[in-house]
Amino acid sequence: MKELCYTLLSDGSSDKALMPILTWLLRKHQVECAIQSNWADLRRLPKPPKTLSPRIISSLELYPCDLLFVHRDAEKEPREKRVVEIQEALEQAAKKSVAVPPAVCVIPVRMQEAWLLFDEAALRKAAGNPHGRQSLQLPDIAKLEQQPDPKEILHKLLCEASGLTGRKLKQFSVNERVHRVAELINDFSPLTALPAFQALETEIRQVIQLHGWCFNTEDTSELASLSSTWECT
Repeated sequence: MKELCYTLLSDGSSDKALMPILTWLLRKHQVECAIQSNWADLRRLPKPPKTLSPRIISSLELYPCDLLFVHRDAEKEPREKRVVEIQEALEQAAKKSVAVPPAVCVIPVRMQEAWLLFDEAALRKAAGNPHGRQSLQLPDIAKLEQQPDPKEILHKLLCEASGLTGRKLKQFSVNERVHRVAELINDFSPLTALPAFQALETEIRQVIQLHGWCFNTEDTSELASLSSTWECT
C-alpha cells in the first residue's frame, strides 16, 4: 500500500485539531506508507446535513477514503452511547448503497480540547511566545477527562501564554492557536493514561492489523509470500 487516505468527520471545525493525533497514532502502529488526511468540511454544501448518517454519506461522497474517523464529543454522555450512535449511523449509511470504508470512533471525554492540555511548550509556541515566563497551571494529566470545560481552560491558557494585554489580547485569535497546539505536539504518548484515548488507540490498532496497513512495501511478490495469519507486533 503506497498511500493511506483517511477522512475525519467531526462535530465542528475546531475538531480538526484531532488530525495530528490520529496521524500520530497511525504512525505509532507502523503505518509507514504516505498518509493523506482530509477533514470533511460540509459547510460549503447548499444544505449541510444535520444528522449523523447523512453527514457520513456526504463526507464519503466528497472525501472518499480508505479509513473514516467519526468524531463525537462524549460531553455528559457515556462513551458507549456515542459508539452506538456512530455504529447505527454507519449501518444506515451502508443501507443507502454507500460504500462505507473501515471506520473508527473518536470519542474524547467532554471535548477534544482535553487532549491538548498537557504540553506546556506547545502551548507557549502556539501562543506566539515560546520563551514566556508566565505561570501556566496545566491540569493534572490523570484528571484531564474530569475537567468540566476543557475548551475554556485551553483558551485561557493560550491567552495567558501569549503575554498579551489590552487591545492586542482582544485581537488574539485563540481558535486558530488551538489548531497550532495540536500541530506542535510531537508526542501524544502521555495521553495513553486516559481511558478514552486508550479506547481510540485500541480501535486504530485493530483496524490497522485487520487490513494489513502496518506493512509497507512496493514488492507485491514479497506480500504474497507472507502468511495470511501474519500480524503486526
